[in-house]
Amino acid sequence: MCGIILSAAPWFAAETTYCCHSTVARSAPGAAAPGESTLHTEHNKPIRVLLADDHPIVMTGFAMSLSGVGMDVVGQARTPEEAAGMYAELKPDVMVLDIRFGTELTGLDAARDILKKFPSANVVFLSQFDQDSLIKETYRLGARAFVTKDCDPADLATAVRHAHEGKLYFLPHIAERLANLSVRGDESPQSQLDQRGLEIFKLMAEGLTNAEIAEKLNLSTKTISNISQSVKEKLGVHRQAYITKLAVKHGLIEP
Repeated sequence: MCGIILSAAPWFAAETTYCCHSTVARSAPGAAAPGESTLHTEHNKPIRVLLADDHPIVMTGFAMSLSGVGMDVVGQARTPEEAAGMYAELKPDVMVLDIRFGTELTGLDAARDILKKFPSANVVFLSQFDQDSLIKETYRLGARAFVTKDCDPADLATAVRHAHEGKLYFLPHIAERLANLSVRGDESPQSQLDQRGLEIFKLMAEGLTNAEIAEKLNLSTKTISNISQSVKEKLGVHRQAYITKLAVKHGLIEP
């Protein structure tokens, strides 16, 4: 059974058809059918893909999977900085980018750099995690797709193909959550957090660390860490600058 999700949200403004275990954007007449194994361009050239992940074994596995269906893996980056540099040098058709690296910068930072310099870049995010905040942020950045690392290799290949065609790609459970997020919109912290969560959010926005907040509220650092993580997930913000900006926007702290 298939369904159609429509959303007016700018980061989810697409008509998407999802069927059973895989999801594809609606194809134009004469386009390749969903699930078709030939993953070349209209000129019969293989799709050129650049991979970026800090786990060599994982990256090698995905490279073999994509190469096995006829794609050309033109490079493999190990850091966000390397990913941005290799993209500028190689100009791949699609960039498949992990979100979390063992460095200060993330895949989101690399994507911002790439999309700023190359607005038409086709970015597919690959992640071990699928929190709402991550999914929402990737599409706000302008990514074409978000797939989890435990997905079927065929799903990643399909995501790459649709990204190359300028379409969005979602797995069913992610499509459903994106639709819910678009309906929910940008709610205020006051409407999403309880009294304790709001109190901790304000202190986070002022720049206090978990240890400092714990001391101030006479709670354990572990308790504060758990609550602050929950607050970040509910609000969809993780970086200090965004936390402060959101608090100022809603009048919780002085600018």
